[in-house]
Amino acid sequence: MKESIFNFIPCGQTLPLNNIHAVSVSMPFLQDVIDYEEQTPQILEKIKSAYPRFVTHPYLKLLASHLKEKYKICDAYEVVLLSSQKAVEVVSNKYFIHNKIEINEPFGVILVQNGTTQLNKVLKFIQHVGYNLSSRLAEDYLFEVEILKEKHQEALEYKTLAKEILISNLAIAYNQPTKNICLTPSGMNAVYCALRGLKTIQNQNGKNKLIQLGWLYLDTMNIVEHYFEENKIFYDITDLDLLEDYLKINGHTISAIVTEIPTNPLLQTVDLPRLKNLCLKYNIVLVIDATFATPFNLDLKPYADIYVESLTKFACGNADVLMGAIILNENSKISMISQEFFKHADEPYIKDIQRLAYEIKNYKNRIKTISKNTKALVEYFQKASFIDEIFYCLSPKYASNYKKLMIDENSLTGIISVTFKKDFKEVYDKLNFAKGPSLGTEFTLLMPYTYLAHYDLVTSQTGNKFLKEIGLPINLLRISVGIENIEDIIKEFEKINI
Repeated sequence: MKESIFNFIPCGQTLPLNNIHAVSVSMPFLQDVIDYEEQTPQILEKIKSAYPRFVTHPYLKLLASHLKEKYKICDAYEVVLLSSQKAVEVVSNKYFIHNKIEINEPFGVILVQNGTTQLNKVLKFIQHVGYNLSSRLAEDYLFEVEILKEKHQEALEYKTLAKEILISNLAIAYNQPTKNICLTPSGMNAVYCALRGLKTIQNQNGKNKLIQLGWLYLDTMNIVEHYFEENKIFYDITDLDLLEDYLKINGHTISAIVTEIPTNPLLQTVDLPRLKNLCLKYNIVLVIDATFATPFNLDLKPYADIYVESLTKFACGNADVLMGAIILNENSKISMISQEFFKHADEPYIKDIQRLAYEIKNYKNRIKTISKNTKALVEYFQKASFIDEIFYCLSPKYASNYKKLMIDENSLTGIISVTFKKDFKEVYDKLNFAKGPSLGTEFTLLMPYTYLAHYDLVTSQTGNKFLKEIGLPINLLRISVGIENIEDIIKEFEKINI
């Protein structure tokens, strides 16, 4: 019998392997995940680099130390690095920060007093809104000042062509003019810029409330809480009657409805034509996070006013670039005031653009291969004795909603979430797939979703109760299906039977 192509990856290794710009990190055992969430000393020793919005990149730490010496900053202050001066202004205005030392650098720097609640708030806010400094920019800077002796070698598109290639690929994929597309330093920054622009525009019309439809990504919900004092969450996307009853009374105050198509991690799809009709009736902007859908699986143009996409995921495919995009639908009147959305965005670092421009050329082929593998893997799981529940885009409860949007028969979202009839820890620890945060990679990537995204809920009685109420299993394994040979993927899952 042929050996598995999947090998054990030690805790703390970058995903992808040996890539200093990787956005994921290996956590091969469930205990690693728990230790990470509890920030134990032994796990912090192993994990030097992880998802850049959550863990400070080692190059950013080096750069912060260098700046401390350069500007003779005392240890009482933490050097916080940001993507730009624009980001500095946003954060400083929100938290009343004034740098007493003049700092002149081609990126953003703020000084926050150590050991304060202000520092924690600032770091959390930056995490939510995605104004992170690029690790590639830090790398180039450190190389120039001779702190680094060499740079990571990688394939890049030509500097003069990169942005045009990236934007044009997105324009073709979304069937939108290039002027309606804006790049951002992260997917969360795309969400932030879109919602901030909406708040400015819609407040003038007396529309100051925002509706979240479905269980949205954690940091999306955090941004909403930061910028919309009044918001309403409808967790059950199947009950549009409830939403409609709410709109009959409050529709005139609603700025926008934000939803994911399909949702993360349970792959639920709302009845989008009906939702769009409600938005039209009450003049509400519909914002769709299309990261899971991708423009090559679903046609959302008849419905979305604004798309946001985390390009870090499927568009990149290699989990080594942090970037996002705002796409305004030319069919929506909101696109006529694009500057209100785009003015909040930072230009991503040129080398990140070069890298993604190189990677995005294979976006469509990657998606279609992943879709085929997803279909085959679901069929395998449906017959597997160790599987309890399967959550995927064509789950019976949501299949008809999803099928209305499919571009072709090979348009399955490349994410499957499952629960097991066996002990979760035993299953998770046994599999040799890459295991860590993120998704959309060419390599199959597993994530114990609820443990990594909502550990606070996992470890409390009230949290457990809430998870049960919204139908989010604690022992949920989210599988980002890769482009490997499907027989090899299935062979690795067969280990659960042993």
